[in-house]
Amino acid sequence: MTRENKPQKNKPQKNKPQKNKPQESILGELKPSRAITKLAVPATLALLAKAVYNIVDTAYIGMLGSDIALAAVGVTLPLLLIMVSVENIFAAGAAVLAGRQLGAGDKNGANRTVTSVVGISVGIGFFLCVAGIIFMEPLLRSFGASEAVLPQAKDYAFWMFIAAIANLPAQSMNCAARAESSVKISSVAVITGAALNVVLDPIFMFEWGFGMGVGGASLATTVSQFVTFFILGWFYMSGRSVIKIKKEFFRPHWRLIEAVTVIGIPTAVIQICLAVATSLTNIAAKPMADADLIIAAYGVVQRLILIGCYVIMGFMQGYQPVASFSFGANKEERFHECVRFALRASLVLTVLVAGVYILLARPLIMLFNQNPAVIGYGAKLLISQVALYPAFGLCYMMTITFQTIGASRYGLFLSVIRQGLFYVPFILILPRALGVTGIYLAQPAADILTILVCLFSVRPMKRTASENMAAAVNGTSPGGNPPGGNNPYRGENT
Repeated sequence: MTRENKPQKNKPQKNKPQKNKPQESILGELKPSRAITKLAVPATLALLAKAVYNIVDTAYIGMLGSDIALAAVGVTLPLLLIMVSVENIFAAGAAVLAGRQLGAGDKNGANRTVTSVVGISVGIGFFLCVAGIIFMEPLLRSFGASEAVLPQAKDYAFWMFIAAIANLPAQSMNCAARAESSVKISSVAVITGAALNVVLDPIFMFEWGFGMGVGGASLATTVSQFVTFFILGWFYMSGRSVIKIKKEFFRPHWRLIEAVTVIGIPTAVIQICLAVATSLTNIAAKPMADADLIIAAYGVVQRLILIGCYVIMGFMQGYQPVASFSFGANKEERFHECVRFALRASLVLTVLVAGVYILLARPLIMLFNQNPAVIGYGAKLLISQVALYPAFGLCYMMTITFQTIGASRYGLFLSVIRQGLFYVPFILILPRALGVTGIYLAQPAADILTILVCLFSVRPMKRTASENMAAAVNGTSPGGNPPGGNNPYRGENT
């Protein structure tokens, strides 16, 4: 009886690969433009729902009728962006590496990568939470909080740091789901959290509820983000995913951590540079007569721009797994077709997004504040931030592509240029010479230089991709590592 039953027990194991065919078909067989769009649409919708976290908070805080409250939320934005950058080091790195491993047929390698990264993310989330709460006041002061703004900024930042415990592992699981093309669960988790945030915000904030004010808005967001974490955790613990998160796959050895961080750092640096740019802009405004009003307006603008950022990022989340899978499978023509489509689409999307912001600048600011001065500053800031918005889409797309092909050093360079290498000198110099006009001009000036650098990088990127795929076929992979063994890119023993 036992011997007769054994073959029957093995049958489901033999059929297991059949479950992966829809994902493999999308990533490796469907026409690149259709595959990218199929993955990008739900990813974009999920990210737009995520933008609700910030927009709803800002809108409800605007209902409090306090410019100080808006400024308090504005000075916490650099801290939020820094935490997001830490999330992206591991989440983006794991997504690219797991995508390559799936493309190369190394499913166990993908399991080990994702399981190890999620475990590491839990530990880092706890560390950021504790460190952030301990050093909260000096951090907020360094990012431009005045004495009037500081108390409410602390109320908001406290719950933001608590959320790090859930956000870091949730983002890693979210990116892993996209890497295996399981975008539906990713969308459900994020949209559910966003919808809950909309419901909880007024309950926690206003006097007819818990009356917590600014702190209540942050608490509502934190509760919603924990719900997103639990949904994604259930998906992986239930065994419904292609990539498995299990204790036996938790092997965070140094070679894996190095491979993930080298890939993920360029994406994280984009967020770090944005945090630095936001902080320096707040500091540049501080000596001006209307400093708190300008900072309040800039905080609203940055949260509005997140919507446009998420549109572009959602598209790139569709592009990245298809490009990574094609690169890992050494499908050169398919990879280059992905790149061509992504270049065209990012240009179209950024022009459309910029057009909407420019045409609706004043009405959008008025949704959050009725102070004429804040509306005036905000409208001009919004227009100046998106005047050359294609620079963001082009730079982000090229950064992801260089990550994907194993040229992370150049990807790191591109991730620094827009909000770091170019923007920082302009925001340090122009406001001192031109006042608030200098703040308006800093971003367009940086974007002109960014576009030029990215355009000159397209041909070297294509050449590097072809060389690295040819090297993999001939027995080496990006960086000269032999295939298999300890190779962190394609190896069986990652």
